[in-house]
Amino acid sequence: MSVAVSSAAGARADVAAIVAGRRSRHRRHAVATVTLGVLLSLLFLTALMIGNTFYTIDEVFRVMLGQTVPGASFTVGDLRLPRAVLGILAGVAFGIAGVSFQTLLRNPLASPDVIGIADGAGAAAVVGIVVLSLSGPVVSLLALGGALLTAGAIYLLSNAGGFAGIRLILIGIGVGAMLQSVISYVLSRAASWDIQVAMQWLTGSLNNASWDRVIPLVLAVSVILPLMLSQGRSLAALRLGDDSAAGLGIRVTAARLLFILGAVALLAFATAATGPIAFVAFMAGPIAARITGPGANLLLPAGFVGAVLVLGGDLIGQFALGARYPVGVITGVLGAPYLIYLLIRTNRSGGSL
Repeated sequence: MSVAVSSAAGARADVAAIVAGRRSRHRRHAVATVTLGVLLSLLFLTALMIGNTFYTIDEVFRVMLGQTVPGASFTVGDLRLPRAVLGILAGVAFGIAGVSFQTLLRNPLASPDVIGIADGAGAAAVVGIVVLSLSGPVVSLLALGGALLTAGAIYLLSNAGGFAGIRLILIGIGVGAMLQSVISYVLSRAASWDIQVAMQWLTGSLNNASWDRVIPLVLAVSVILPLMLSQGRSLAALRLGDDSAAGLGIRVTAARLLFILGAVALLAFATAATGPIAFVAFMAGPIAARITGPGANLLLPAGFVGAVLVLGGDLIGQFALGARYPVGVITGVLGAPYLIYLLIRTNRSGGSL
């Protein structure tokens, strides 16, 4: 009898420990997500307040409420606000696209800007600018098509004989290398003016932000993001592997296709609006994983981290370095050493998010 009582008490203690651990993880996830949201809100307000002319938070809120404020209505409403909104939306899109691929393929190096999809957008845009003499929204549409076609080609090539994540990564890196060669070849034959325009687009920038660029991205994010967030449980299950996810009742093929299509669409629309901002999709997921802890749903935290990287990088590039640099330069400087760190960690431990 005493052995049975002791066993039951031990089982209850184990259950209590599991419940306590789960509550602790949920609490950490909630605190981290709210903290990232607050930080993003502060960066957003800062981006609206500072510049060649400083405007108070009261003036900024009045402009956002539709009131007419001399000077601020144009500077904040027509220049700074679309830039800040575009930065947030692009960062969210890059972050969620990156963490979706990294989770599906269970590899922190499997970011869409590492496996060639962003290169597809860049190659299409460069051909449009240099060869076809296109500009403005037409280049963005061409970039969108290039990203979608490249993603489709990589998926079809890697799916031959059954889906394999490592095959997709290797094929994507190879396709990306070929597309980089196309970009280099086209630029080598371009006029100096076209090279300048193309390089400005390839760097990734918010400098040409306008409501015309913001609206398509708003529509894409507002449709795709809720759908992906509603299936967050499926993505978390796919992290455990296809067999485990199927055992939990997840329709593996349908869930994987949903997240791949959603991630590619978000990346394509964001890249079409801002250019391929370097390493944001790559860094957002691993950073979010370290902030929120193990076992957390990373979609929303990764989106917030991506937005913080883009908006924070843009502020640094504009005001902190004595000269103005596109945000892609800043994120590139941050992302290169982070890539080296992840390569070393993955080589040592086979690390994942």
